[in-house]
Amino acid sequence: MPGQVAHIPGHMKQSPDALETVALEVPDWALEPFEAALGAACDTVSFFRDEQTGRWRIEGVKRAGADEPALAAALALASGLTGLSPVLERAPTPAEGWLARSYAGFPQQRIGARFAVRGSHLQGPAAPGRITLVLDAGLAFGSGEHGSTQGCLIALERIARSHRPRRILDLGTGSGILALAATQLLRRPTRAADIEPWSVRLARRNAGANGVAPLVRAQLADGWRSRFVRAGAPYDLVLANILARPLALMAHRLAAHLAPGGVAVLSGLLVQQSRAVLAAHRRHGLALRFAVDCGRWRTLALTRRYLARSRIDT
Repeated sequence: MPGQVAHIPGHMKQSPDALETVALEVPDWALEPFEAALGAACDTVSFFRDEQTGRWRIEGVKRAGADEPALAAALALASGLTGLSPVLERAPTPAEGWLARSYAGFPQQRIGARFAVRGSHLQGPAAPGRITLVLDAGLAFGSGEHGSTQGCLIALERIARSHRPRRILDLGTGSGILALAATQLLRRPTRAADIEPWSVRLARRNAGANGVAPLVRAQLADGWRSRFVRAGAPYDLVLANILARPLALMAHRLAAHLAPGGVAVLSGLLVQQSRAVLAAHRRHGLALRFAVDCGRWRTLALTRRYLARSRIDT
């Protein structure tokens, strides 16, 4: 399974020399934190699953010697979250053709019935009849290729059929793809928050590229502890494509800041992790409205209203 094509900074477009590839291998449940760790310092991140062992190989390309403190800090955080310390491999990467290969790995994607995701490098007309999300990046599952992002977009499309939220939050926005999608589909402003400065800059850049900069308010924020995040509550819609453990730990805060009748879309979960995340939120009065499976990844749509029936969409 290929991963995401990440942001290509201007200096690499002009002079893509002295590059290196950093790589590590982890079990499937540890994929997300280590993908995010490499994304903190690398200009493109991809991941591939070994079907025989079930382990994932994550590879990132960066300028040789650049952003080493950020990489070390991000890897330390991922190790703290998972208890793993995988060996980091390094190898020089030929610059010739690297940019073209990166662009080739980010084709236009049609997701659900309403969305199309494409890189800013693509030429030609947009997909007819769809909301086109133009991205200059794919950090933190942000290109739309990952199952968790696809699940969120499909869930958002389904929610829009019967729910017209006014107050919207994208928590852990990454590239800003979900904030862009919510703003354009629902025609409402969206708050976008992330703990990483580079994600906030990226979300703002992508909002500008899609012509919705005045409607997407992206700020640096440490989750529900942030005044910026709390100030927009109670929310009618919360989008949180993060990780299973943080989602479970913040269940009580989500419940406290979700409006009656509001919906929370939670993703970044492997199917086997979803039961624990759902149980944590049920303890705080939320009920499963529906779930979407995209491969090994599950997205949960929760509501404060109890619904007698729920089902899994694949």
